[in-house]
Amino acid sequence: MGVEEDLKASPPCHPRACAIQNCLTKNNYNESKCQGLVDALYECCDAFYRKKGDNATSASCPKADLLRLKMKQRQEGTT
Repeated sequence: MGVEEDLKASPPCHPRACAIQNCLTKNNYNESKCQGLVDALYECCDAFYRKKGDNATSASCPKADLLRLKMKQRQEGTT
């Protein structure tokens, strides 16, 4: 699914959060095998906050300020 479809899910970005859980289960909770899915969730959540504002909430997304911090850390390689 694309970002627009995942933004329409209830709650927004939920399919991407579920994909992470499925990946972790399938890979014995080895987080390194699921990093692409984490990036995809962050991409969706970033789009969600850009569209709805930083005060919006989704059970599938970290709060906007934490999301931006995590995204910055991942870009810098300091997760």
